[in-house]
Amino acid sequence: MGDLIVGIGEFGASATPGDVLKTYALGSCVAVILVDRNAGVSGLLHVALPDSGINRAKARALPGYFADSGIPALISVMRELGCQANGRGMGAKLVGGASILDHNELFNIGKRNQAAIKQYLQELRIAVAGEDLGGNHSRTVTVVVGSGIVTVNCPGRGQWQI
Repeated sequence: MGDLIVGIGEFGASATPGDVLKTYALGSCVAVILVDRNAGVSGLLHVALPDSGINRAKARALPGYFADSGIPALISVMRELGCQANGRGMGAKLVGGASILDHNELFNIGKRNQAAIKQYLQELRIAVAGEDLGGNHSRTVTVVVGSGIVTVNCPGRGQWQI
C-alpha cells in the first residue's frame, strides 16, 4: 500500500486496494474523484481553473490544472489501469469549490470550477454520487482505493465522509 499526494493541477490513479490518494488545501480548486468499482480503480484530480482556453501552453504542460483538460487526462490514466476509455462505469465525487479569498464573489472561481466540472461529467455521462462543494473553508481530501471511501477534513470543522 502506498500514498499518492496530488498537488494543484496534478492527478493520479491506482488499482491497488488500500492505496491512499490525497490532496491538500482545496479552496476554490475542486477535487474530482473518479471511481470505477468494476475495474477496482480510483483516481483523483486537483482542478484549479475551469477552462484551458486561457493558457493552452499550461494545459499542455499541466493538463490537470484545468477541468476541460484534466478530466480526460485522468480518465486516460485510469484506462491504462483497466477502465473504459470513455469513462463508462465510473462514478464521481466532488469536493472544494469554495470562495475563500473572494468574499464578494467577484471572480467566482470556485463556482465556475464546479459548473465546468459538472457539465463535462454530464457530457461523459458520469454521475456525481456525492459532493461537498462551496462555502468559505479549505478542505483536504483522502480517497482509499478499493473502498469507495472519500474523507473530507476541514480545519476547525472536523472530518466527514461523502
